[in-house]
Amino acid sequence: MSYYQHESSIVDEGAQIGEGSRVWHFVHVCGGASIGKGVSLGQNVFVGNRVKIGDNCKIQNNVSVYDNVYLEDGVFCGPSMVFTNVYNPRSLIERKDEYKDTIVRKGATLGANCTIVCGVTIGEYSFVGAGAVVNKDVPAYALMLGVPAKQRGWMSEYGEQLDLPLIGEGEAVCEHTGDRYVLNGTTVEKISSKV
Repeated sequence: MSYYQHESSIVDEGAQIGEGSRVWHFVHVCGGASIGKGVSLGQNVFVGNRVKIGDNCKIQNNVSVYDNVYLEDGVFCGPSMVFTNVYNPRSLIERKDEYKDTIVRKGATLGANCTIVCGVTIGEYSFVGAGAVVNKDVPAYALMLGVPAKQRGWMSEYGEQLDLPLIGEGEAVCEHTGDRYVLNGTTVEKISSKV
């Protein structure tokens, strides 16, 4: 085995788990799951069958990654945050054929206790604050706060808020890395690095 698995966890036959990953206490990984290298699955995490988790993701305690949730590399899922996969669930009505895809792009952060309503795409390096409820697509590098979540700013790949307006033109530099970011309308791009 090329990954660590705590004795209290359950990894169903067929699950793919990458080298150097860590499966902690009371985790359940279903047999159809695909988990990349260097992933940490914290205590009491559930990973469904139709789930793909990229390399170097951190899934903190008490997170359920249900079917049709796809995490790219470097995604952070804070403690007790929530994914859904059915938009209008009813206990008495079977809706397993109505699961909606949720895609979380590279480097995004989903803060503690936030909720991601199914069917959205969370842009790369975006930052969803603790307790926020996301019910629509999130642009790359966006800072999202509140219920329902609204964009309140822009974030660098390092995780620092950038001094940019929400809409318009502008340029900002991440103080920690020297990376430069340009706002053009409603889109932010990283245009160069200090290195």
